[in-house]
Amino acid sequence: TAYESVKILHEAGVPRGALQFVPGSGRLGAALVAAPETAGVMFTGSTEVARQIQAQLSECLSPAGKPIPLIAETGGQNGMIVDSSALAEQVVADVIASAFDSAGQRCSALRVLCLQDDVADRTLAMLKGALKELRIGRTDRLNIDVGPVISEQAKAEIDQHIERMRSLGCKVEQLPLPDTAALGTFVPPTIIELKQMSDLTREVFGPVL
Repeated sequence: TAYESVKILHEAGVPRGALQFVPGSGRLGAALVAAPETAGVMFTGSTEVARQIQAQLSECLSPAGKPIPLIAETGGQNGMIVDSSALAEQVVADVIASAFDSAGQRCSALRVLCLQDDVADRTLAMLKGALKELRIGRTDRLNIDVGPVISEQAKAEIDQHIERMRSLGCKVEQLPLPDTAALGTFVPPTIIELKQMSDLTREVFGPVL
């Protein structure tokens, strides 16, 4: 997708010298950050890597001899607060789409849902019902709602987080994986009832609400 986007921009007239697509590992990124020509860095990714870039840039100056600016969009917990004035059906539709579309792998995905006591039980029951309607599988099939996460490492980290929440005594509701998703990096859409917000220490980039 990124390659095709850059290709379209070049075809539209953006100079090739002003915009390049360079896929690679973290070593390549570190080399680009350290390059003497670098005058600024914009980064989207994990908080840990952003801190590494910040530390690396703190030892460098731009070609003009000034500190190199860093703009970083990293981890966060996007929340929704629902009170008794909200239409439950609309809440459920919005929550399911925001939390589980793209297998929750969007910076804008909903991570935390706060429900007023008066509507909590009914809304949760409706959410769990809607969860059971989601279809998991390969995203080249148009009838699929939730696809795999990006890598084995991502799956392992998400699974570890879910098990940690279980060990803390949190209620965990998961959609069973179908046989067609038994292999690969599929994580079942998951709803966790937290006991306290402090149980969350970092963003979990996957289909977990």
